[in-house]
Amino acid sequence: MWCCVVVYCQHKSCGRDFCKFVSAVPENASGGYMPGETNLSVLLKSMEPEPDAGEYIFCSTAESGQGVDARDAWAVISEDEGKTLILKRESADRCGVRYESVFRKITLKIHSSLDAVGLTAAVSAALARQGISANVVAGYYHDHIFVQSANAAEAVDALKKLAAENNNK
Repeated sequence: MWCCVVVYCQHKSCGRDFCKFVSAVPENASGGYMPGETNLSVLLKSMEPEPDAGEYIFCSTAESGQGVDARDAWAVISEDEGKTLILKRESADRCGVRYESVFRKITLKIHSSLDAVGLTAAVSAALARQGISANVVAGYYHDHIFVQSANAAEAVDALKKLAAENNNK
């Protein structure tokens, strides 16, 4: 069975509602949109780690976010103490933001479900064995791992090795 994904918007000149067909996606057994992958074995062997060429920093608006526009952030995380921003390093430098470490983002190019169990643990464990810190941010479609810039190539290699090990299972 298939269901249509539509975008509803309002016509600006007359206020009429209309919808535009965007795409057709398969429904799952419960009638909702097809979710991301939940099978850990499939996730691990298909994750395709892709490093981003840019560098990122983490900062807190409570400490160093003055003059930073949240629209410049790759991500904004609300915490009790303030908002954590993940910014491109050049944006942070331009705004005079203080930061402790510089990171590279590695995106796992498989549509992982937010309900999947074990992916973050497996990825973190593989990186921990190499002495690499993993700061994982889950998006709707993909998981993104922020690692220290100096360790990015080694992290990608470790993740590719993890994928290859799971291809042999």
